[in-house]
Amino acid sequence: MAANESYPDDLRYHPEHDWARIEGDEAVLGITWYAQDALGELVHYEAPETGATVTKDSAYAEVESVKAVSDVIAPLSGEVLDVNQKALDEPETINEDPYGAGWLVRIRLSDPGEADGLMDVEAYKSHVAEQ
Repeated sequence: MAANESYPDDLRYHPEHDWARIEGDEAVLGITWYAQDALGELVHYEAPETGATVTKDSAYAEVESVKAVSDVIAPLSGEVLDVNQKALDEPETINEDPYGAGWLVRIRLSDPGEADGLMDVEAYKSHVAEQ
């Protein structure tokens, strides 16, 4: 792992390098350190609208870096309750702090059981090692 690479153990991980921090019937979503590192310096974040529905395994947002535009895949389904304004205004926040200030959206879970299909930190580390 690179010096800044870390994977918090309180998160659940999607194979497309997205994470979910589950808090009761809500979850905060974002992209992993691995994803932001692979993309490079982010210059734009195209977020869904508050009230929009996101669907597990489907694109719900886009991030644009100096290298490419990439879809952000939802690790869980639900209704968007909040969009991170700081990430919209300063997309580099996603690079600098992907698990903290660089979160993307907060959703109300439509099916909390979907989280059972996500990887824990050890499974995700193994997944990244295979990339």
